Amino acid sequence: MTIINSNLGYPRLGEHREWKHLLEHYWRQQLSADDFHAAAKQLRLANLKKQQALGVDLIPVADNSDYDHVLDTLAAFGAVPTRFGHFDHQLGLDDYYAIARGTDSATAAEMTKWFNINYHYIVPEFDDVHFQLLDNRWLRYYQEAKHELGIDGKPVILGPVSFLKLGKRHGQYLDDAAVAELLPQLLPLYQQVFSELAVAGAQWVQLDEPTLVKATDPAEITPYQQALTALHGAVPALNIELQTYFDSLDLYDQVIQLPVQAIGLDLVHDHGENLAHLQTTGFPADKILAAGLIDGHNVWASDLATKFDLVQQLRTIVTNDQLWLQPANSLLHVPITTKNEPKADPILLGGLAFADQKLQELATLTTAANQGVAAVKAEFDENQTKLAALNASSHRNNPTVRQAEAHLADQTFERQAPFATRIKLQHDRLHLPLLPTTTIGSFPQSRTVRAKRAAWRHGDLSDAAYQAFLKAETKRWIDYQNEIGLDVLVHGEFERTDMVEYFGQKLTGFYATQNGWVQSYGSRGVRPPVIFGDVAYTEPITVAASVYAQSLTDKPVKGMLTAPLTIINWSFVRDDIPTAQVQNQIALALRQEVQNLEKAGIKIIQVDEPALREGLPLKQRHWQAYLDEAVYSFKITTTGVANETQIHTHMCYSNFADIIDTIKALDADVISIETSRSHGEIISAFEQTGYDQEIGLGVYDIHSPRVPSVAEIEANIQRALRVIDVHQFWINPDCGLKTRQKPETIAALTNMVAARNAIQAQLSTPTK
Repeated sequence: MTIINSNLGYPRLGEHREWKHLLEHYWRQQLSADDFHAAAKQLRLANLKKQQALGVDLIPVADNSDYDHVLDTLAAFGAVPTRFGHFDHQLGLDDYYAIARGTDSATAAEMTKWFNINYHYIVPEFDDVHFQLLDNRWLRYYQEAKHELGIDGKPVILGPVSFLKLGKRHGQYLDDAAVAELLPQLLPLYQQVFSELAVAGAQWVQLDEPTLVKATDPAEITPYQQALTALHGAVPALNIELQTYFDSLDLYDQVIQLPVQAIGLDLVHDHGENLAHLQTTGFPADKILAAGLIDGHNVWASDLATKFDLVQQLRTIVTNDQLWLQPANSLLHVPITTKNEPKADPILLGGLAFADQKLQELATLTTAANQGVAAVKAEFDENQTKLAALNASSHRNNPTVRQAEAHLADQTFERQAPFATRIKLQHDRLHLPLLPTTTIGSFPQSRTVRAKRAAWRHGDLSDAAYQAFLKAETKRWIDYQNEIGLDVLVHGEFERTDMVEYFGQKLTGFYATQNGWVQSYGSRGVRPPVIFGDVAYTEPITVAASVYAQSLTDKPVKGMLTAPLTIINWSFVRDDIPTAQVQNQIALALRQEVQNLEKAGIKIIQVDEPALREGLPLKQRHWQAYLDEAVYSFKITTTGVANETQIHTHMCYSNFADIIDTIKALDADVISIETSRSHGEIISAFEQTGYDQEIGLGVYDIHSPRVPSVAEIEANIQRALRVIDVHQFWINPDCGLKTRQKPETIAALTNMVAARNAIQAQLSTPTK
């Protein structure tokens, strides 16, 4: 018998972001629903044909989406929040997008990070839910692939237990009792989906249950056992691949006994634990091991010799006909192809593998496993040569950076005085009113902004003309902020395509891709920079823009930086040295930028760490090391300034109760946190622990185009003031405003200031 390979999911965006443009054209009413569906189908089929050509044996289908796969699941099973209406039929596009983006009368569903990576999913709401199968989308896409291309695909469906565990009821994530209550209502619908797939001829279904990697108590296996027993019993003809990813299985012994025909294990992000389980416990002879060998969350070429050694180890545990080779997780989280990176350094390019190259690696390893390495010797030799050239390059061996790292242990990174002393000095210097208002940093990146940037990049606009445009845009938005009545202003970040990519373009050791787009949420694509070498500071990055903005107003203007851990979590990080080492290199570089901003007269410096919580390891036993490294790098960055300089930071989309002690340990003077989509749940974390520093809880959601009313914002402020002292509290949106349009931005901020003024008028203390 031969070994085969399998893919778990393919990127949605398209090589040139065709999918993103498709969504946005529809939202602007520049495309009919029929034209949207026709174009989406064309892209789906192209992606399937490409995987077929790259030698994928088991090709995933229904891994595509019109926004997000969790949203697809809740829409398919009728779990639509009642504020969007009641449905007894498949949702139309407008109804579907209303859930994700909100309407004038209904707030958007909450959005949060997908496990510990920079992808956002729509959080299901299971309040008063009545499950019904409105759309067997998995059948539709299976049949499409089969009839249009002759591909007998592997439908990908989010498993019922993970679907429930990823959702909320009454504002809280479902506990075991809630899962036990709702699962019997949901299972008949999954059985119907499976039955219809089997009738249509499907051989395999990929049932994603990623929450299994977070289970630690054997009792937690019960709902998975219940679900899989029901599904297998109802439709025994359909083979189930139970897919896990992003970490190891603590309950390996129990999981391998579940009634499925294949089990997908992550052998990349498992800290070596899944492999240890296989070696010590073995694997059932009646199941297929779907071995996740290829990193689906980073962009580095695999060491094929090392991966082949792993394949050989697995062959001592299972037979050839029990072994599938596949990525460790869906390739949704990496760019599509390196062929669209013609400007990359050839040495770097030789070490990169995007989605298509990863599938080529799988095909090569499959051939080597079945025919011997000699059959693909040229590919193996080329792979070794390219990896050796990258590791030996000067990019990865910068003596100045290594010398600075060596002296870290000799230094202490703490502010000069405790917060209580600093904040008094800062109040005396800044003279801010009670409940000061500000924004998080970015303002709308209009078509004009994007067009000017593109013209400059392509050489069609001179440096001088581009800088003049940026200054004009900055002045325009400084004027708007003054007119609105904000207290602390920002320059707007019009020079930045992305808060991480921008810094990657200014520091050594980074490569800013041309077309390395990945989906963050909805149509939002980001180009994570590639950290491929030692990171060093060469010249001021943000100083000129901040100084210019400050020259336009008497109000303080914040300097705006991205903190080291967020840069790490939103980048593709080199894998030849520990991540913490790269993180500290970035911190040392940013420390110089913070000091240069202060020297230039900037009184408030915001060092954003929005991705701190999202990168938290899935296993609690790994948390402390990660959090200690986060605090250390943040303090390297921020502690080189005087007491009078106010340090802000920002975080978003997190269960902050898990990291409240770390938030305190950062010792930032002011922290702003997203709360609008999570309905202010974080307030209880601060109520229970006591927090001395100043804080801004986001008072309205920027990811929806709707403009909140003054009364709505007032209510959000009043809710926070029930547990946070009025002298600590700042008023701000929950995140940057880059993706919004000018009219809604000005209207929402105007309402925000009006709400603050109304509450301020009720208070007797006028200033801080």
